[in-house]
Amino acid sequence: MVTAVVGANWGDEGKGKITDMLGETSDIIVRFQGGSNAGHTIVNDYGKFALHILPSGVFYNHTTSIIGNGVALNIPDLFNEIQGIVEKGVPKPKILVSDRAQIVMPYHILFDEYEEERLAGKSFGSTKSGIAPFYSDKYAKTGIQVAELFNEEALKERLQTILVKKNVLLKNLYHKPEIELEDVWKTLREYKEMVAPYVCDVSAFLYEARKAGKNILLEGQLGSLKDPDHGIYPMVTSSSTLAGYGAIGAGIPPYEIQRIVTVVKAYSSAVGAGEFVSEIFGEEADELRRRGGDGGEYGATTGRPRRMGWFDAVASRYGCRIQGATEVALTVLDVLGYLDELPVCVGYEIDGNVTKDFPTTSMLAKAKPVYEVLPGWKEDIRGITEYDQLPENCRGYIEFIEKELGVPIKMVSNGPGRHEIIYR
Repeated sequence: MVTAVVGANWGDEGKGKITDMLGETSDIIVRFQGGSNAGHTIVNDYGKFALHILPSGVFYNHTTSIIGNGVALNIPDLFNEIQGIVEKGVPKPKILVSDRAQIVMPYHILFDEYEEERLAGKSFGSTKSGIAPFYSDKYAKTGIQVAELFNEEALKERLQTILVKKNVLLKNLYHKPEIELEDVWKTLREYKEMVAPYVCDVSAFLYEARKAGKNILLEGQLGSLKDPDHGIYPMVTSSSTLAGYGAIGAGIPPYEIQRIVTVVKAYSSAVGAGEFVSEIFGEEADELRRRGGDGGEYGATTGRPRRMGWFDAVASRYGCRIQGATEVALTVLDVLGYLDELPVCVGYEIDGNVTKDFPTTSMLAKAKPVYEVLPGWKEDIRGITEYDQLPENCRGYIEFIEKELGVPIKMVSNGPGRHEIIYR
């Protein structure tokens, strides 16, 4: 059985917790896209962790954690993250890295910083992790696969060709120092030593695992609205955030993904620039940010304060549809217990017309939220494990959202801990 855990919104929906939880019954957990540019915060028996590139299943002894070919692999980040969790008492996880994964190079990070600097006020709000330059190189066929580290002569030749182009840009566009071949070469030799113990043919490994009836979990990063095809382009990430890409980014047939758990937040939040129709500001936003998540709504990778908003049924319904959601996990519901009433964005007003369909970015810029206000439940729901023990207004909020999404909400998260979950 292959299950995908993906986000319906702008990312930060609480996928890490859901993946960590589903990892209990999984044999293999695969990160299939993205890089160290976003993270998952996980609270478990070992403590609180912010993971960036490791799959969220690394805390179990029975799982194999895989970095798929679709990932932007920052090798020092991977190495440091493994060391970091082991130093905190986590048993050393079993990790495999696809030999077809491509490497985030130090110059990708530099180019990311230089481009944001060049764009100044018109920047994309990048995390400066090198992700956009990395994927640009991947599709321009000037990226470097992990397998190439083990064929040094051919790699050095390719590197010389790549650096000619990079240095022209550095000199003439960014007015920055040029890159020396020997410096990059030395770095790649170090990367080879770090990654060598983990490299394998991941698609072959997964083929055998599927034949043996293993449970495989695909872990996505960010959410539907940050997808480069279906999101709020151009304020998106550079790899597909959709479950459908899981087949490509892991190396399995698409028909194998039978369960798509789409994680939806009980309110809205976003990091970085881009259209955000139900966004709120001022003290109202500050209060929700302070109470939100586990220790506040700040990016797991960047520490940036997240932009806050009320639940957006238009965006979330679209996010679930584009993911192909078979079920929904609704998260951070416990955060909302302080509110007297809960506005839900049920439509967008664009040029005087109300729509329930999520539009393209140019139309989104004109959209104004249409709210329906639901009563709050005014009590702390953490610790409740049975659905029928939730306050009536809380159940009403969940059922209203479920009806808007058109997908069954099978899990309700009411706290950051691994087992703070209600199954429906």
